[in-house]
Amino acid sequence: MRLRNWIAVVVSVLLLAAAGVIGFLVNRSALRAADTVHREDSSTLGTNNGTLTGQLQVNSAAELSEIVATHALHLGRDSAADRAILAAAAAKSTTFQYGLLTTDMNGDLLTASRKSGLPSADDAGWVPMEAQLAEGQAGFSNVMVVDGVALAAVAVPITVDDSVIGYLIGLNQVAKTSLQTYAVRLSSKTHTTVVADAAGVVGAASDRALIGTRVDAALRSHLDIEGVQFVEYRAGGTDMIAVVYGGLPSGWSYFRIQTKSSFDGVVAARSQTLNLTLLAMLLIGVAGISVLGYRTQVTRRRADERFQALFQHAPDLVSVLDGRGRIIFSSPSAFSVLGYKTGALTGHSVFDLIHPEDEPEMRERLSRLLDDPSGVVRLRCRTRSAAGEYRWFEFTASNQMHNPALAGVVINARDVSESMAFQERLSHEAQHDPLTGLPNRRRMQDALGTSLKDAPVAVLFVDLDGFKPVNDAYGHEVGDELLRQVSDRLTACVRDTDVLSRVGGDEFVILMPGVLSEKDAHTMSGRIRYVLELPFRIGGQEILIGASIGVHLAPAAENPDAALRAADHAMYAIKHAGGSRKSGANGGGRVGRHRASD
Repeated sequence: MRLRNWIAVVVSVLLLAAAGVIGFLVNRSALRAADTVHREDSSTLGTNNGTLTGQLQVNSAAELSEIVATHALHLGRDSAADRAILAAAAAKSTTFQYGLLTTDMNGDLLTASRKSGLPSADDAGWVPMEAQLAEGQAGFSNVMVVDGVALAAVAVPITVDDSVIGYLIGLNQVAKTSLQTYAVRLSSKTHTTVVADAAGVVGAASDRALIGTRVDAALRSHLDIEGVQFVEYRAGGTDMIAVVYGGLPSGWSYFRIQTKSSFDGVVAARSQTLNLTLLAMLLIGVAGISVLGYRTQVTRRRADERFQALFQHAPDLVSVLDGRGRIIFSSPSAFSVLGYKTGALTGHSVFDLIHPEDEPEMRERLSRLLDDPSGVVRLRCRTRSAAGEYRWFEFTASNQMHNPALAGVVINARDVSESMAFQERLSHEAQHDPLTGLPNRRRMQDALGTSLKDAPVAVLFVDLDGFKPVNDAYGHEVGDELLRQVSDRLTACVRDTDVLSRVGGDEFVILMPGVLSEKDAHTMSGRIRYVLELPFRIGGQEILIGASIGVHLAPAAENPDAALRAADHAMYAIKHAGGSRKSGANGGGRVGRHRASD
């Protein structure tokens, strides 16, 4: 009999060991597959962000080309006429407000919009820009520091009859550029976004304190490599990983830097936990099988231990109340659920834990339950944890006063805080556009109605010109990406107090509470028209669109639907006239107190 038992033990141990080995192998294979998918997703994200980074820099060069095309520069040394042109252009620019200057073919300064604060001619930051200009391209400098201010330069050639006669150079303060704004928008607790020049000096970062510093030496060796790379290195004793997208038109590079542990994320942590669990299960199994001769006692003991473990770690809290609501028993899970030590709640009134706003209903429902010997009550209320915070619980209370083993009201409480948060998230999604994340029509109409109760509102109805041909030519995926980039540009234009929403396929509405000035409306309309007419680069294609913008200046107390219809009619009047590009300087933003016909 003993030999038979030990044979059974050995066989069981071998089978358990085989199952553990298979589990380890399957877990390792799953981890590798998950890591491959994660890296592919990260590579795609790095490509998209790097491409948009390059497009923002290309757009800045396009802004300089527009200045060259629309202004006649004399290129005289210290020309007063050129200085006036450059100063006016810099004041209007969203990128080069720091200053503009012209140089001759040799790079010698001719005229500048400002007299001081210019990088010296021998600054090494000019070198990559001069090399790019020599190749007939727009030039981008490295970061240069002047009087403690980090600057970067962009240059385009000035030509006459296809011959280069000089260069227009724009200086931007890197901490205030659209590229820096974009980097901040990409900020996250788990990673740092950095854009560095050809020398590895940071020109934009989600953490502004990094501007002007240099990226790690391990990353600088990858600056001139095109495409996406994954670079693993150690910094300050910590394993790091960076997604690097190099080869931007400017010669700069995009970095997404984070710790290796955060990159590996939950999958690796759970894989390690699973391995430890499998090992623990293996050891427990061996130990259990080793005492197979005591099957009855071991089975009984394990059943009891299992019950205690389930009761201890169950996600639900079980309590028993007396007729006055005092707690006479609370399960050990009170510690894991609410943070109270075992026995700490005994003798306290359950109403001491209930949120003051929920207490009256709780008292009333419990009183009715005590009058019904077979009654069951279900309700939701907020319960205070040991840390002092309130969490949502779903209570199921059963009257067991007649049961001599319990002699009380049995309450089973389940934490439903996450469920409540999920419902709130659903409510949020019901009021926001899933493609762009902007408020949708319902949210916009609520905001318009609220604002018009006590203040005027400027309503701008924006309809994209040329969007349908983009969808027809490149497909809906490109069209969706175009709408996302349009929403990003519009977001950068509006004030903090404004409401930007997407109300249709290619239609957007901007609410400007407190604005009843045609000048302010014209300014916003012009700014929107300008940023939307700049080229969009999507999937290697340069896409040009425009926007027809109808504006209605709604006084306080005006009907919200009428105000929206008026702005819509104003927009269609512009659309029928040929859109923004055919309507002249003010074509994209007709302003007035339009009334929609019923």
